[in-house]
Amino acid sequence: MSSLHDRHLAVCPDWLALYYKKPLEITHGEGRHVWDADGRRYLDFFGGILTTMTAHALPEVTKAVAEQAGRIIHSSTLYLNRPMVELAERIAALSGIPDARVFFTTSGTEANDTALLLATAYRRSNQILAMRNSYHGRSFSAVSITGNNAWSPTSLSPLQTLYVHGGVRTRGPYAHLGDAEFVAACVADLEDLLGHTRTPAALIAEPIQGVGGFTSPPDGLYAEFRRVLDRHGVLWISDEVQTGWGRSGEHFWGWQAHGRNGPPDILTFAKGIGNGMSIGGVVARADVMNCLDANSISTFGGSPVTMAAGLANLSYLLEHDLQGNARRVGGLLIERLRAIGAGSEHVREVRGRGLMIGIELVRPGTDEADPQAAAAVLEAAREGGLLIGKGGGHNTSVLRIAPPLSLTIPEAEEGAEILAEALRSVA
Repeated sequence: MSSLHDRHLAVCPDWLALYYKKPLEITHGEGRHVWDADGRRYLDFFGGILTTMTAHALPEVTKAVAEQAGRIIHSSTLYLNRPMVELAERIAALSGIPDARVFFTTSGTEANDTALLLATAYRRSNQILAMRNSYHGRSFSAVSITGNNAWSPTSLSPLQTLYVHGGVRTRGPYAHLGDAEFVAACVADLEDLLGHTRTPAALIAEPIQGVGGFTSPPDGLYAEFRRVLDRHGVLWISDEVQTGWGRSGEHFWGWQAHGRNGPPDILTFAKGIGNGMSIGGVVARADVMNCLDANSISTFGGSPVTMAAGLANLSYLLEHDLQGNARRVGGLLIERLRAIGAGSEHVREVRGRGLMIGIELVRPGTDEADPQAAAAVLEAAREGGLLIGKGGGHNTSVLRIAPPLSLTIPEAEEGAEILAEALRSVA
């Protein structure tokens, strides 16, 4: 009988990536752990790509899903939907955007696609500014603004995209500058770019680049960008698909590290709010959200079941101060990983905030990315009972660590020790 991997290869696209030389089938989870089909338990430091935000099989969420499914599973946005309105009210209030309107989608890709539709319609321009090393999803429009060619399979595009410096602090032409000089150079680059093009519709940016390897600029960069953008009438879209909901520990939204000139015009979210259920969405001030002059619906966006999950998950997050836990436990974890990294000739940098941490690997004695080492550490960590991710704009050489926000200190110590052993095995 064929293995599940063989069956996968027979019916799924070749480009549908799988981790590990021997791919893993996860059968169930609880808390911060998951089990595979062979019954082996793993500590989960990736959460289904930052999606299992609170915990696996969180009773409050599973109960809410079951109760709603017992009433009605689907109706579409053509009918009033109480859970959708209730979640929209809470997200609008949390967003920081005045007179906010919320539109739900089924993914972060679709949320960013909607944000691009709104911005281009509102500004009557198909030109978009995006950050180098960025990732915004897999739709035709989202890959066309993605600044990481490993995740952008076509150069064809419905949009004209121009890329801006600033998303990566420690590489590129301004890496040698101090923080203030780095920000000034990036702002000057933006000013120069705007002087050589028609006015764009928007700048879209991840406050911390996710797929790009958890890179980020100095605090305040996007505030300075916002000052320039406002002068030119360009909207700011903050892609909070990975940074939202308190994962950085210091802030509930990533934009708040750059918020002295106010919130973004448009905010996109997904992943963690559903704790595994398919929820994405867009928040925008009313004049931007209401600019479309044609009818629109979402068949599955805002479904009663996913909204019930989102409400329960958000309540749990806030009532248990998981943002504070991300700050406390994440702070301890990143310091532990930096101590480990200091003893490894493969580790160039350990960076991040809260429970959003990247470990960039290079070939010893050089500044050259080492994707083979990253792949080897990924395998060794699995053998040790730890699941992590990888990414980065330089040949996928960054280990990505993003556990559920309920991670405990003993679990953080356990995961750090497994990573230390995995790094030693590669060396």
